[in-house]
Amino acid sequence: MQVLKRGCAVAMMALSMSGLPLAGASAEEFPFGMEMTLDALPMPGSKRVPDLDIGDNGETVLELWCKGGKGQFSVAGNTIVFIASKIEDRNCPAARAQADDELIAALSATTNWKRQGDLIIFIGPKTLRFRLNTN
Repeated sequence: MQVLKRGCAVAMMALSMSGLPLAGASAEEFPFGMEMTLDALPMPGSKRVPDLDIGDNGETVLELWCKGGKGQFSVAGNTIVFIASKIEDRNCPAARAQADDELIAALSATTNWKRQGDLIIFIGPKTLRFRLNTN
């Protein structure tokens, strides 16, 4: 029995030193309590890129191309649901307002997610890639 425990401990230590994530490690968890930015360039005439600030319980503040608002993420394993609540219309130019509406619709249609390092990928009819703000 003692040899088995020691063998498991050595295997776990070797795995952790290999750089591979262990089951339940933070590399596999949804980034609650973090902020992420859409992996996209700003629209012409603007420096803004959509940003999600996700709270510890999934409550989310969205700053989009022009609009802003709140929503809620619910996560179970790799399954995800996003529900937008009040979105502020900030007298946006038509192209930015349409891009905001399309992004909210795409987030609302996501069904799964995965994490690759600092990249969070939302999977649905349209795949959305966000980068964690780690600085």
